[in-house]
Amino acid sequence: MSQQLKALVVDDEPLAQDLVVSYVRRVPFLTLVGCCSTASEAAEVINSESVDVLFIDIQMPGISGLSFSKSLPADKRPKIIFTTAYSEYAVDGFKCDATDYLLKPFDFDEFLRTATKAKRQIELEASSATEPQSPQCDAASDDFFFVKSDYKLVKIEVANIRYVEGLKDYVKIFMTDNAKPILTLSTLKQIEARLERFSFVRIHRSYIVNVKMITGVEKGGLFVGTMRLPVGDGYKANIQSIVERLTL
Repeated sequence: MSQQLKALVVDDEPLAQDLVVSYVRRVPFLTLVGCCSTASEAAEVINSESVDVLFIDIQMPGISGLSFSKSLPADKRPKIIFTTAYSEYAVDGFKCDATDYLLKPFDFDEFLRTATKAKRQIELEASSATEPQSPQCDAASDDFFFVKSDYKLVKIEVANIRYVEGLKDYVKIFMTDNAKPILTLSTLKQIEARLERFSFVRIHRSYIVNVKMITGVEKGGLFVGTMRLPVGDGYKANIQSIVERLTL
């Protein structure tokens, strides 16, 4: 028998709330534990009831869905699925580590896919928690890591990274085995920390390069394949030391 997940619906619009409630009741693995019109009401439910999945509107009077989600303590935090009519909130939603984002109006098939995604995440976390831990299974010791991109987790093989470009709150990871860069919500500093024990070098405030992918160096820049990347003044010593070490 499939695990039953307790769902809470929060929306200040009665028609929207009724629609999501009807969808919850159609999903075999979801059990409705409550429906609320405000974040304050939702807080009371979460404090008194175990909630696995939270379907919450973003724009509501008083406390917004975003603010409410950020305020939830780790031990009370369900899988969060934002429902809203405004697509510009998507990025903010994922900054809250939301499982997914449903743009109104959405149909039952879209709702079911999102609910299934939350269920899989919960099952994966439960499985990981019961598996014995082993040093060989420590992701930090392996030559790969995962990033969230396009609503899914993407495996990044370190050896296949050509270079990484920082874009404020996002980074683009350029790979040898992917024609398009992988865009993920992160910072260059976080990626640099992940790559520091490998052959990568910071060449600019916006770029980290795989040393093995460098095909040429010139004044003020270097090449990765045919792509010329700038070398910042504060990082020239990094490149100089590499050039001296590898030049015959």
